[in-house]
Formats: sequence, C-alpha cells, structure tokens
Amino acid sequence: MSSSIRKSIHSDALTRLAQAIAVAVSAILAGCSTTGQAPQTDATHTLATRAKQKPIWLSEKPSPEVPQDVWERMRQGYQLQDGLGVNPRIEQQRLWFVSNPRVLESASERGSLYIHYIVERLEERNMPQELALLPVIESSYNPMAYSPANASGLWQFIPSTGRYFNLRQTRFYDGRRDITASTTAALDYLTRLHDMFNGDWLLALAAYNAGEGTVSRAIERNEKLGLPTDYWNLPLPAETQAYVPKLLALSQVVLSPEAYGVNLNPIANEPYFQVVEINQRMDLSKVAAVANIDEDELFQLNPAFKQRTTIDGPQHLLVPTSKAQLLTASLSTMKPEDLISKRAFKPVFEGSNTPQLTSAKRSYRVKRGDNLTSIAKANKVNVKDLQHWNQLTGKDLKVGQTLVMQDTRKRTSGRVNTVVAANSKKQTQYKVKQGDSLYMVAKRFNVEMQHLKRWNPRVGQALKPGQMLTVYSPH
Repeated sequence: MSSSIRKSIHSDALTRLAQAIAVAVSAILAGCSTTGQAPQTDATHTLATRAKQKPIWLSEKPSPEVPQDVWERMRQGYQLQDGLGVNPRIEQQRLWFVSNPRVLESASERGSLYIHYIVERLEERNMPQELALLPVIESSYNPMAYSPANASGLWQFIPSTGRYFNLRQTRFYDGRRDITASTTAALDYLTRLHDMFNGDWLLALAAYNAGEGTVSRAIERNEKLGLPTDYWNLPLPAETQAYVPKLLALSQVVLSPEAYGVNLNPIANEPYFQVVEINQRMDLSKVAAVANIDEDELFQLNPAFKQRTTIDGPQHLLVPTSKAQLLTASLSTMKPEDLISKRAFKPVFEGSNTPQLTSAKRSYRVKRGDNLTSIAKANKVNVKDLQHWNQLTGKDLKVGQTLVMQDTRKRTSGRVNTVVAANSKKQTQYKVKQGDSLYMVAKRFNVEMQHLKRWNPRVGQALKPGQMLTVYSPH
C-alpha cells in the first residue's frame, strides 16, 4: 500500500472519530440542558405561587379590651393632664380631697346612677373625660342640690342660664334637674365656651364657674399690661382660682385612688337606666308599683318632676335597665286612671339630702378672734362640714367673711321623712356573717343590690363579719 493511500485512510478515521466525539458531546450537553431546566421551572412556579398568597401581617395588634369599670373608661379619656407639672394650687386641692375621702366616695355612690351616661355623652363628642367629675364639684352628684345662688341640678344651672339652654322651669318640672336634658345643656355650654376661648379647656371651665364676661375682662386686662393670658395667670375671683385646680386635683385622685387612700367602688361599664316612652300623665309612685321599682330610685332618675307626676316635662321616663321591659309591657295593658293618684299637690323640698347643698341654710359673719373650731362648736356643726359647705381648703378665716351653714336638725328630719315616705317598708338590722357578700344579702332579703348599697353608703364592696347592714323589706 502506498503511503498516499495510508494517509487518506488515517485522515478519514480521524474525521469519523472527531464526528463521533462531537455527536457524543452534543448529546451530553443536550441532556444536561434538559435536566437543568426542570429545577429552574419548578422554582419559578413556586415563587409565582407564593406571590399570589395574601400577606400575613405579624405586627397587627389585638383590639383593646373594653373596660369593665366605668372609672377605667373615664381614665382612658383624660385630656387635661398633659403639661401640668408641679402646681401648688393643684397640690393644695388634692391634699384637701385626700384629707376628706368621703366627699368623693359619697358623690360616687350617688353618681353611680348617672356616671356611665355622662361618660358616653362626653365620648361621643370627644370631650375630656375629666368633665364627668364636674358634677362632683358642682353638686356632689346630687340632682336635687340647690345653692344659695338658686343654682340647681347635677350641673348647677342658675335659672337664666338654664332657660337660655332650653331647660324649662315650671311649678311641676325643672329641666335643670333633668338628668339627660341638663347633661346635654351642660356639654353644649362647655363646648361653646371651649370654642369662645380658642380651644382652651381651662379657660372654658373658668368661664363655666365665673361667666364668660368675667374671664374675657381678665384676659383683656392682662393683654393691656403685657402679661400672660392663660388661666394660671389671670386675676380671677378666689372661687374661680380654686375651681379649675379642684377639678384637676380630683381627676388625679380618681386616676390613682389607692395611692391616695380613697375607696372608689367599681361602677359597671354599662347603662344604668333606659328611656321608656309614655303618652299620658303618670304618678311616679304608681309607675314604681307597676314595674316593681323602688319609688325613691325612680325619683332619683326623674328628679325634674318636682311633684312626682309627669306634668310639663318630656314624654318619657328614665327607669333601671332591668325593669324597662316590664314597665313597657305593663303600661300597654293599664288604664290611664290607674296611673294617676288623687292627691293634692304640695311644695317639693328643693334642697339636698347631703351636707353640701340645701335650701335650709344659715350664715355667720366671722368676728375677730374666731376660728373654725369655735364657730363649729357655737353652731353645733362639724368642722369638716363647715369646711365642705364653704369650700375651705384650710382653717384660715378673715374678719368679716361670711360662712354658710346647714341647719343639721332640718337636714336630719328631711332625710328621715324621705326614708319613711319613699320606702314605707320594715327596717331590719342584719349582722354580716363569714362569707357574706352584698349580692348574697340582697338575695336573702329579696331586694336589689344597688338599693342595699344606697341604704348602707359607708359599707364597701367587700363585707366584713360583724358589720351591721340596714335593710328595708316589705311588711
């Protein structure tokens, strides 16, 4: 074989080998390409699937729990505490409340019928919840409170201001004592004052006490003298200078009652009363009997009806929530004449059953050498009562100063008469046993627990063995 032929065969073999290697490499690369695409496709599909899922917000917070106690609900709505700092005028008033804890405790017991309603109305208007404590200052939460200036009701409207805010006043009805109407009027008035003084609640409160004219003139005076025009720097009457610090101090005590040694009983965060529509004249005593409501309690909810009959007032009654359905059902089946008493109308006692405000008052002008102790002893009253009636935070007196005093004999007589007339029930003294609670005692005597608490205002929520409770039960 020639060398040329050998070269040709060798060349062809190399060519075929190269082609075979090329085919093999292509097949391998093709296989790798095919198997490598599968994971990529799966990953892409997985990411797409995940992208379609709804996001999970791990930072979402659960809704805050609704307070069970109306005091806590009130505290959550405070708006007047920021920026107060250390204020001697507030501290002085707070010291007085801490030294006289029964003032707040008694007012809260009376106010337990109304506080939830007022807190809700303030919340609806986004007004400071501290304002729910204003009736403590004004009337000790007694809707029958009546002042020497002829102010009346929870919010202490004088006749002219009451009429301005559509609180009608007749022989039979006084809108200033109407729980819902007077509350609406008071919040309307406070809102107007708040707007008048450019959103300053402290100036609005000062004007509620002294009148907008008094506060406006004090602001104008300071402006002319180049002095600050905030509440704390205005030359206002002494009563008004103490009025706002008193409310702020009281708010702080309610914020932390345990820290100040005040026993503030819980009040359920639920409506105490409900509105029941009526379409005829009714006597409260008859309504109370029909719905099995304590007559005194019904009058406490409807104190605007001065003769205890629904004349001249709104066509509705406030009744305890637990009795509203029964009353509505009973009224639908009764004859009109069954709800009217055949009695002559008599003047209604305008005063309060509490030591703070009443129409049975005396006055005493301070003489040189007098002090609170000697004046209290001479007039047979308690020094603390004397301070309370005259809003005195200390014992300093000025010669010529006029002190207001309540006739304690008339007050006691009036309170006893109220109990006899309103209850006409048998009085029982019950000695608390180990394990007793207010609920158990109320159930034992078949009375409402809130009545038991009202008959025994000095008894706290937790009973102690040996305590004596007063219970009024049917003969």
